[in-house]
Amino acid sequence: MTVKPDAKERAKRNAALEALKFVKNNSVIGLGSGSTAAIFVKLLSEKAKKENLKIRCVATSSATEKLARELGLNLANLASVEKIGLAVDGTDLVDSKLNLIKGGGGAHAREKIIAYSAKKFVVIADESKIAKNLSGKVPLEVFPFAVPYVLRILRERFKVQCSVRQFPSDNGNVLIDAFFTGIKNPRKLEEELKSVSGIVENGIFSRNVSSVIVGSENGARILRKK
Repeated sequence: MTVKPDAKERAKRNAALEALKFVKNNSVIGLGSGSTAAIFVKLLSEKAKKENLKIRCVATSSATEKLARELGLNLANLASVEKIGLAVDGTDLVDSKLNLIKGGGGAHAREKIIAYSAKKFVVIADESKIAKNLSGKVPLEVFPFAVPYVLRILRERFKVQCSVRQFPSDNGNVLIDAFFTGIKNPRKLEEELKSVSGIVENGIFSRNVSSVIVGSENGARILRKK
């Protein structure tokens, strides 16, 4: 689905606005990474100041942490919080069963830790991110030492083409994009990729999605698992 740039920004904002309804006072909130998540962070800051909310935030990337700090949000590290009540993040692609591909910005390892440990994980997206099935670029974070081995396994066992990014992850690891066509079983592929020695994390998210908020130019709709 093709969306005009201005309309796309309004759609992202509407999705982020809807996600604000899940924010509770005296809670810990996981902040995602990427352009849509950044809109949510800005709106959350405005809401927190206006309503004098007592919230703490755990960021999934250095970019999100920098933005949240500049906006005056109270930041905490994962080790200092007992639980994350709500995590809000964007996505690169979401299928009809609410499986995701994430990690276009290379922050998927931290994003998954936050998303999978949160009591509620809410995904925000515009209509262009919705698909019947997952397909395309799956980001992988890989230990530098293991890159040659991982590339060989991906090509020989998984029969996929790969490309190595020119910038590292926030964790100092190598980012590899593996190109899959028609992922029939996202959970199985997520576990298979995770089992390859040297892969720190992959960009398939098949668990713990509470709902997906799909923004449009005029509002938002909520998708939940059937």
